[in-house]
Amino acid sequence: MRVSERGQITIPKRLRDRFGMNHNVEVEITPTDQGLLIRKKTAVEHPVDRVSGILDSSFDIDEYIEDIRGR
Repeated sequence: MRVSERGQITIPKRLRDRFGMNHNVEVEITPTDQGLLIRKKTAVEHPVDRVSGILDSSFDIDEYIEDIRGR
């Protein structure tokens, strides 16, 4: 693939079909250490993303389990 003068690329049909990237599907592009990640935008936020990072980094899960078990 090549990037056009206007910064456009064409995703091959076999990949569009495989990943459900039909006409007018919105995508998001995320920079990573390996390059760019292109993925379909989803209307619903992933449940893990909703709770990721809510616990304090000093939270000790082993201590919490011991507490709820009454030990």
